Amino acid sequence: MRIFLTGATGYVGSAVLDSFVRGGHAVTALVRDPERAEQLSRRGTECVSGELAKASAYASAAASCDALVHTAFEHSKRGNKVDRLAVDALIAAATQRSTKGQSTTIVYTSGVWVLGSTQGQATEDTPVRPTPHVSWRPEHERLVLDAASDPMIRAVVVRPAIVYGGARGIIADLLKNAMNGLVRVVGDGQNHWPCVYDRDLADLYARVIANPDAAGVFHANDEADERVDDIVEAIARHAKTRPDVRHVPLDEARKKLGTYADALALDQIVRSPRARAIGWGPTLHSVSGNVARLLEEFRAHQVA
Repeated sequence: MRIFLTGATGYVGSAVLDSFVRGGHAVTALVRDPERAEQLSRRGTECVSGELAKASAYASAAASCDALVHTAFEHSKRGNKVDRLAVDALIAAATQRSTKGQSTTIVYTSGVWVLGSTQGQATEDTPVRPTPHVSWRPEHERLVLDAASDPMIRAVVVRPAIVYGGARGIIADLLKNAMNGLVRVVGDGQNHWPCVYDRDLADLYARVIANPDAAGVFHANDEADERVDDIVEAIARHAKTRPDVRHVPLDEARKKLGTYADALALDQIVRSPRARAIGWGPTLHSVSGNVARLLEEFRAHQVA
């Protein structure tokens, strides 16, 4: 399959790219950095130079592909607006293909934070109650899903849990902080974080792409239901010198982190029945039980 991918050099997108390449797909990646584009080109990935906010740079490339997979996000004050521009551009490309009788799959990357703190187990059918940090995401999900009113468009929303593995992301930050001797936890640490291994998450993207009946919302998490304090304690036990762990009151954390603090303080129990129904399942089942492996990956990526 011909796949157009945004975010191919990002944390999630790089794992997704690897999964697509292993699956034998022809991938065209939107890349902003020429050096990174050259690296991907050497691996057989076709690259388009451009930025998410400038759809004219990649509209033609997107319209030439069977699947449009959006994993990129610009971490800036205008991030939500840029994301909307990208969503509109990808839907426009799929609509253009539809007028030519060509079917298209759109895959949009959201996240479990749109669920807010959960009451019981939240599945893909649970109504969203987004934390303020991602209050704009449900609208973007809706736009993608509504595009499927065109029978030539298949729409998928993937909601990853907190991703772990490698040297990037929230869990990697905890590993780094522990090695530096101080870990800060927002709140009392008794809240649950749903998490997912990066390679397991990438496998879900490969499965929804390959399954023509896969449509709608799919959660991706390991279902370990780990408390933040349990994750931090497991990491602390593996540090050469046990780090200090400081619990930062939410009001204090907000002064430095803004709405991101509220996202970190969410208490979530999440399930992925629709993902499991298409044959997906995590190979790693917790952060706490795999700290030694995650530390090894973290150090290996730092060296690389």
